[in-house]
Amino acid sequence: MVLAVVAAAIFVATLVVVIWQPKGFPIGYTALIGAVIALATTAVGLGDVPTVVGIVWNATLTFVAVVLISLILDEAGFFEWAALHVAKWGRGNGRLLFVLIVGLGAVIAAVFANDGAALILTPIVVGMLRALNMPAKAALGFILATGFIADTGSLPLVVSNLVNIVSADYFGIGFAEYATVMVPVGIVSVLASLGMLLAYFGRSIPKRYDVLALTRPAAAVKDRATFRAGWVVLAVLLVGYFAADPLGVPLAAVAGVGAVVILLVAARQPAFLFACQAASPVLVTTGGTATVTGGSGGTVGGSGRVIPVWKTIREAPWQIVLFSIGMYLVVYGLQNQGLTDYLARLFDVFGDHGVLVTALGVGFVIAILASLMNNMPTVLIAALAIGGAGATGLTHEVMIYANVIGSDLGPKITPIGSLATLLWLHVLDRKGIHIGWGQYFRTGIVLTVPVLAVTLTALAGWLTLIR
Repeated sequence: MVLAVVAAAIFVATLVVVIWQPKGFPIGYTALIGAVIALATTAVGLGDVPTVVGIVWNATLTFVAVVLISLILDEAGFFEWAALHVAKWGRGNGRLLFVLIVGLGAVIAAVFANDGAALILTPIVVGMLRALNMPAKAALGFILATGFIADTGSLPLVVSNLVNIVSADYFGIGFAEYATVMVPVGIVSVLASLGMLLAYFGRSIPKRYDVLALTRPAAAVKDRATFRAGWVVLAVLLVGYFAADPLGVPLAAVAGVGAVVILLVAARQPAFLFACQAASPVLVTTGGTATVTGGSGGTVGGSGRVIPVWKTIREAPWQIVLFSIGMYLVVYGLQNQGLTDYLARLFDVFGDHGVLVTALGVGFVIAILASLMNNMPTVLIAALAIGGAGATGLTHEVMIYANVIGSDLGPKITPIGSLATLLWLHVLDRKGIHIGWGQYFRTGIVLTVPVLAVTLTALAGWLTLIR
């Protein structure tokens, strides 16, 4: 009993410092300190370390590789180019622009993970809104919508969210199997999110905007070779993800190769550079030619490197690797002391009342936990609880996916629900846009609860249909 209290205290203390993020205490180091204390108090044993590393290494390295690819493509102007095209497609219709921005956010979240959508697209949207002289209330609607869709749109693929990867790895779910279940459910989540966002912000969106105030999409491309290579890499990655499972190749290897290739192109390694130039059609033209002038390196696509490759590598989320291992060890201490058994029993109660009750019950419990104590430790605790529950067959499968949905959507209720949200708020502060925690909560709970209910209901219906 004493050790159980110690394990719980270590978990709470580690979580508080992770969310607080005091200066000089990166999240990875904080989690590792918590893990060391858990080891010192025997809440976890040395024998648990290789078990935990085996569970989280593929998920974390895949996530880092995907984010690294998105950072390089962001430096190349890939996402700004896409956002400007979307704004042009809006043809001056404010509501259509809102729908298109939400759609773009959902696509980026699905392919480049929720962090990429929230942290990369948001500054681009802010810049676009300022160029269009959007009223403050309307701009706030676009900004909040971008942050919201980053998580609600991160369900479809395993690589769309670190939570997805962790859960799929833990339960041995392949990329294709996961996509079969979650692509349709993810589409429902995006449509439900769009409906709620329009209902909430619709009146503040201006009817018209000046398309001519926007810069040309071609001007956003700073590195043509890397921009082109990005399309090739993304196509190869998608094929690789589906082929990985039958071949027994971990997703981290597939994503890692993609990251290495795009880094080599950005660093101007000739073999990869010429291969990408030969393989990809010209996507960007200026004045009828294929030359785009960059801001810092002369002619983009020439021999001059314009992307700070090493700086980008240093800024990749390496702390997530340490955080995943450390935090999971701390959470493992809860399991060792039997604390996750209580959650397993609650899940079994839901499981005794049918698929829909299981989906809604597990999903909402996980969402509440994620909103209160962050989604990463929540998905780990819930995975252990589901593994210890007595449910089998369809009920067990519903629990697994409801855990993913609750951990992906639940964090939108509060600012502390995910590290990505805290970073997103920090990015906005640096842009001179302050969103208070009270304001965020009032918006987050109104938007999230209906979307969560619809998505979990869709999960129950879809799994019942296909199984």
